[in-house]
Amino acid sequence: MDKKLIQACGDELYDALSNQRTLRPFTERFTDISIEDAYHISLRMVERRVAAGERIIGKKIGVTSKAVQNMLNVHQPDFGYLTDKMAYSQGAEMPISEQLIQPKAEGEIAFILKKDLMGPGVTNADVLAATECVMPCFEIVDSRIEDWQIKIQDTVADNASCGLFILGDTAVDPRRVDLTTCGMVVEKNGSVLSTGAGAAALGSPVNCVAWLANTLGQFGIGLKAGEVILSGSLVPLEPVKAGDFMSVSIGGIGNASVRFV
Repeated sequence: MDKKLIQACGDELYDALSNQRTLRPFTERFTDISIEDAYHISLRMVERRVAAGERIIGKKIGVTSKAVQNMLNVHQPDFGYLTDKMAYSQGAEMPISEQLIQPKAEGEIAFILKKDLMGPGVTNADVLAATECVMPCFEIVDSRIEDWQIKIQDTVADNASCGLFILGDTAVDPRRVDLTTCGMVVEKNGSVLSTGAGAAALGSPVNCVAWLANTLGQFGIGLKAGEVILSGSLVPLEPVKAGDFMSVSIGGIGNASVRFV
């Protein structure tokens, strides 16, 4: 794809985000679109968000668990940028009806970095040494692609289907919890919805952060001290609507909850 078309696609996604509407999949419209093309489209979309006053505060890995890969029929991870407009604090009401189109909630572990990570060559030991703490998190993903009919290029172009996220109010040293075996329980409207473990995300959330650092390193982009890194869902995606209440509990880490309006 040439630069002009990439810019036009990024602008189209930004307009869809701003007006809560969906688009036909790019993979249907441009059969030769590559993952690298999609990455540059996402950068254009993010540039538009920053130009409108948003600030980048972190990055995310998506489509890491088999449960999510099978639901979306996308069989490799993706990545995107987080901005301050996406972030909510524990106990806050999240206005999905005003901001999102077709939201789905997922429970995951967030990493807060104290040191930069720059790939290639980042190891799991490097990730742990660079992490200030881990926190429980709900990410509410959303797609500007109609009916979630996405292939990997579609979701990468759409900034990894970023929507909104909420962090719990507990922070734990990652060296004090087994991030592979820690269990997760997600409840919706008072009933247990799903369970998972750290190993569901590429074998460990630490593997996910290392993968992200090394993947972005190929583009000359690093993970920065102070950033929030969302490491990927440990449970299936759950459609949500205004009025729903969800909570997540992660063994050894803590809880997060959110009410949708």
